[in-house]
Parts: sequence; C-alpha cells; structure tokens
Amino acid sequence: MDCVNSFPPLENPAARVLILGSMPGVASLKAQQYYAHPQNLFWKILGATLGFDPASAYSERIAHLAASGIAVWDVLESCAREGSLDGNIDRASAVPNDFAAFFAGHPLIERVCFNGAAAASIFMQQVRPRLPGHLNLQYQRLPSTSPANAAIPLAEKMRTWSTALRFN
Repeated sequence: MDCVNSFPPLENPAARVLILGSMPGVASLKAQQYYAHPQNLFWKILGATLGFDPASAYSERIAHLAASGIAVWDVLESCAREGSLDGNIDRASAVPNDFAAFFAGHPLIERVCFNGAAAASIFMQQVRPRLPGHLNLQYQRLPSTSPANAAIPLAEKMRTWSTALRFN
C-alpha cells in the first residue's frame, strides 16, 4: 500500500464552516489541488451554491470559498491507501490532522461538514474524543461529491449541500 499525505488546509481566520474530506484522491494528489478529479462534484456544487464559476482557476475558487467563510481540509494527515477510494484506507495507519490547533486558530468555526461517510466516521472515532470540551461545534455529514457516490442524484446533493452551507 502507498502512504499518502494530505494538503495544508484552505483556510481563513474568519471561516465559519469547515468542510472535511478524508484524504485527497490520486487525481488531487497529482494536481496538488483539492477535489481535482474531473468528475468530482465538489466544485460544481460549491460554485452553484456560492455563485462562482466552478471552471475558474483554482486560485479563484479558493478565494470564493474564503470570501464565503468556508475552510477546507481533510481529516487525515496521512494513511496507507491503494488508489483513491475511502474504503481502501488502512485505518490502522491513519494519522489525523491536528484539529485542536486548527480550531484554536479558527475560533469562528461553528459548523463542520463532512464530505461523505468515511470523513465523518474517522473524525468521530479518532478526532472528536480528543478535542477540547469547550468547543461548541455542529457536525453534519453530507453526501460525498466523489464520482464513486453516483447513487444520489446531483439535485439532491446540491440541495443538501446548499442547506448545510447557509448561515442562520
């Protein structure tokens, strides 16, 4: 199995929402960009939700996220995994990112949205029990934007993601 490492977060001190994946896939690792697989719906959904062109330059997409109060990261710093599928992550090798430090540096985050079941499961098992007790965060698992999650229609994914990213 290959050992893979995640990227630094796309962050903003004023972020109010943190979107977490599990670990970048092969296409993203190769491009050194979050959600780089051409069939991943992440940028399409976020573009429609936040009002930007999902085909714009990566730097522009990142700027739109920051301006919208959204940070992006992965639950894992590193793990052993063959290919891109979350189901291939060797859980025994999984090393989470340092979320205590992240949340200390981003005190306005109020909601953590998980891009799929694996990100939510790994976070809840390996990260949440170690977080400081004073954090008052909302957690929401969203349907994965991965092309491997084709069973949920795009319209339903858009609706769910759009609702989760609203600030009320």
